[in-house]
Amino acid sequence: MTRPIIVLLAGLGYSTDMWSRSLTVCVWAVGFLLAALGCAYSPVKIPEALESRIDHNLTFTEVLTSPDSYKGRLIMLGGEVLKARRLKEGTQVELLQLPLDKDREPTMDLTQSKGRVLVLHQEFLDPATLTPGMLVTFVGEVSGAITGKMDEVDYRYPTLTVKHWYIWPPPHVDDWRGGPYFGGYGGVGIGVGGGSRRGGGFGIGY
Repeated sequence: MTRPIIVLLAGLGYSTDMWSRSLTVCVWAVGFLLAALGCAYSPVKIPEALESRIDHNLTFTEVLTSPDSYKGRLIMLGGEVLKARRLKEGTQVELLQLPLDKDREPTMDLTQSKGRVLVLHQEFLDPATLTPGMLVTFVGEVSGAITGKMDEVDYRYPTLTVKHWYIWPPPHVDDWRGGPYFGGYGGVGIGVGGGSRRGGGFGIGY
């Protein structure tokens, strides 16, 4: 009869079966913790005072359908820059709306877009720095709608005034969002999960 091998650890005896079960539990616990940390981290740093004012139940489809009904409401959206131009009031950016993932990053699947939106920065941003294809996440206050031209047809654009703006860094095929990140007030965390982008982004808050 084969006897179970005994592993001595800190003066305690564990059979190989007990050790295997304990190791499995530890692996699952560590995996769950890392997944939770990965889900909780997003580089889109929205100030707490602004975050509490965002209507997370408001959807872009609702704003697109009836923008005047939601004037003054704050919504967080993602999108791809189509073009930008200077106005007297600031810098106007036309975006293709894109859904956000758990990290508040816009999806790269353009077929999931529900439409276009015009956002206004109330300070000068050089349009040359907002090149087509950039992905952004922003908090905006619904201000209404205007009708403009999309190619040769009229299109009603919902309009928003930017309150917080984050530009995502360019994509890299070999990117992996793992590794440590450091907080401004000390401490260290671990980021997990795959991704399509490397490095930091550019955020503006108002």
